[in-house]
Amino acid sequence: MSSVSLARRWLKQAERDLKAARDSFNSRNYEWACFQAQQAAEKALKAILFLRGFRAILTHSIFELVNRIGDEELKKEDVKFLDSVYIASRYPNSFSEEVVPSEYFDEGDAEKCLRLSESILAKARKHIETWSVGS
Repeated sequence: MSSVSLARRWLKQAERDLKAARDSFNSRNYEWACFQAQQAAEKALKAILFLRGFRAILTHSIFELVNRIGDEELKKEDVKFLDSVYIASRYPNSFSEEVVPSEYFDEGDAEKCLRLSESILAKARKHIETWSVGS
């Protein structure tokens, strides 16, 4: 499979994950919207790396993926925020209090995750389109 085909497959799933995040947001399942937005961003960034010839990417960290890509436009605080929801949005033992993810994450958190994810997917789309035209 060519690197372009592989990248497009990962981006296609990222788009689907972003749709699921929006659906969760609209259903007021903010913890799931956060996680799904993180997943969409992760897959979009991996699409860029696969396009560049990577074959095995073993991290789930948005921060690490952004560093590997060398994207300096994304703010560190933003990518770290996406990293922070990866586990905390799913597991009740992520918190020291008697709080579960569905009580912890709110509309503002989900909006931020969606905004960041949409931005990353837009970059990935542009990157893949530019690469495809140049090949």
